[in-house]
Amino acid sequence: MIKEEKNYLEYLAELYPTIEKAATEIINLQSIINLPKGTEHFLSDIHGEYEAFSHVLRNGSGAVRKKIDDVFGHTLGIADKRALATLIYYPTEKLEEIKKQHQDTEDWYKVMLYRLIDICKVVSSKYTRSKVRKALPADYAYVIEELITEKPEVLDKEAYYETIIQTILEIGSAENFIIAMAELIQRMVVDHLHIIGDIFDRGREPYKIMDCLLNYHSVDVQWGNHDVLWMGAAAGQMACIANVIRICLHYGNLDVLEDGYGINMLPLATFALETYHRDPCTCFIAKGMEDEQSQEAMLERRMHKAITLIQLKLEDQLIRENPEYGMENRLLLDKIDYEHKTIEIDGAVYELRDTDFPTVDREHPNVLTEQEKEVMEKLSAAFRKSEKLQKHVDFLQKQGSLYKVYNGNLLYHGCMPMNEDGTLKTVMVDGKPYQGKALYDVLEYHVRRAFFDRDPVMREKGRNTFWFLWTAPGSPLYGRDKMTTFERYLIADKATWKETKNAYYRLIEQEATADMILEEFGLSGENVHIINGHVPVHQSAGESPVKCNGKVLIIDGGFCKAYHKETGIAGYTLIYNSYGLTLTAHEPFESTEKAIHEETDIVSRQVAVRLSQKRQLVGDTDNGRRIRQRIAELKELIEAYRTGEIKER
Repeated sequence: MIKEEKNYLEYLAELYPTIEKAATEIINLQSIINLPKGTEHFLSDIHGEYEAFSHVLRNGSGAVRKKIDDVFGHTLGIADKRALATLIYYPTEKLEEIKKQHQDTEDWYKVMLYRLIDICKVVSSKYTRSKVRKALPADYAYVIEELITEKPEVLDKEAYYETIIQTILEIGSAENFIIAMAELIQRMVVDHLHIIGDIFDRGREPYKIMDCLLNYHSVDVQWGNHDVLWMGAAAGQMACIANVIRICLHYGNLDVLEDGYGINMLPLATFALETYHRDPCTCFIAKGMEDEQSQEAMLERRMHKAITLIQLKLEDQLIRENPEYGMENRLLLDKIDYEHKTIEIDGAVYELRDTDFPTVDREHPNVLTEQEKEVMEKLSAAFRKSEKLQKHVDFLQKQGSLYKVYNGNLLYHGCMPMNEDGTLKTVMVDGKPYQGKALYDVLEYHVRRAFFDRDPVMREKGRNTFWFLWTAPGSPLYGRDKMTTFERYLIADKATWKETKNAYYRLIEQEATADMILEEFGLSGENVHIINGHVPVHQSAGESPVKCNGKVLIIDGGFCKAYHKETGIAGYTLIYNSYGLTLTAHEPFESTEKAIHEETDIVSRQVAVRLSQKRQLVGDTDNGRRIRQRIAELKELIEAYRTGEIKER
């Protein structure tokens, strides 16, 4: 036995000091790998739409309804199934409603407890008792375990369960048990959650989504371009801060910053009021607020203009300081002709909608005024000191990454930067060329340096990487040749607004491209997929989310309400269980209140189903391979005990 191997087995012997303990663990692990694979749930591009996100999470993209159908079949009517599903999704709220509607609730409680027990038995059957036990609420763990565990030694099972349930009713614990069992069903229906980017921006409640994810039992996040923007803002990167504030003002969501994260906008409001008090700021009206003339709306327009100009200045500085970003075509402030109120872009001259820029020095247009510097310093401090924001970003940093390879699937937001000829695009990072997987890896390395590097220069480079990922043409998260913020605000000609997508979005329709990308990340064979978010699928225009014979699945269907008319649906989600993959399209979610009171669910339909030839077990997963490796190591340990190379303790 070589020294390194013996050292490892000695370490293993500390965990399993006898042959019996090692053998028992082998038996436990062997039983786990023969269980059905746990269900994975994939969501993407949530964009602050908390209510819709929460509902899809609660119903497991239809997985709960499927379990109800599996258990009760035709023995329950449609109305009863809807009522049961609503109780599982919103147990606390539904119980409050039932108490108002019924004088005598005991019979209702009893019926629901029996139905919940039946579902709990089914959803927990694919897990070990140990895993189920860990998921149980501590106060009721023993009783719930008794109710959902088959007991062959009990001859009169009906009387046994009846006694337990009657006792629960008599001591007034029915409501608590119903809530505990409903939450257990939600917990056991989905084993692991994947978020394929873009939690933030547009919608009003991204902080509630983050709080939900913080408490979720098993989750990973692939960062989207909107996520890294907020991460950069939390790290104090000023161009990211300006972008975050501008987007909140653009969508009329300033409450996200002030109420959600406790970030004080008074410095910006005061500056904007002083600087633009006579300016109608008509180019900076928030979406959906065109007819609003209140003082608050007028103040927000002025804040919107103030932060947009600060952003353009800060971005101009970054582009000049980082020529490898390849964004010289975004240097526009020095191209403005104030006398004629025009600008020249790519050889063409365009009229500007607004040139009243009192803070812009025409000789040095990208330099912040002293007042602007002071505002940004205060805002930067507010972002860095926001306890909730820092907690959320710490979670994103620890649970997130630019991509993930998980159970044969490659998960990422955005695109793999490619050239028109189908080759991987070379992007310069820190003076060196990168492409493909290496590009993702080096960019993620720089992102993490923004939080942990002791060298302030390297930390600053890391912070600037957030902005690069947000907007640069070489970013795998953005995937366009430019972000036309300047043009969209200041030029009426919409031809200037065009942002050309990376060749990836055309080439990913070809199976050879998908195979090349999968192989780049070490995946090949039949049952491998790319699961991609970022660009909404226009179902209403006939676009399909399934590409390359099912190897590529685009799951951004548009959670965001702003996309619903454009896409024709309200989001795709994906379920991957032991039977295969199911892609589901969702209709717009109306409200939590309606879901509770009228027992309505999100209208969903299966878009694509890809069944496995045989039911997949834990042993077929990444975790299964790790378990097999541990079994092999434990067998070596037992052999070492028996030969005397290592002594039992």
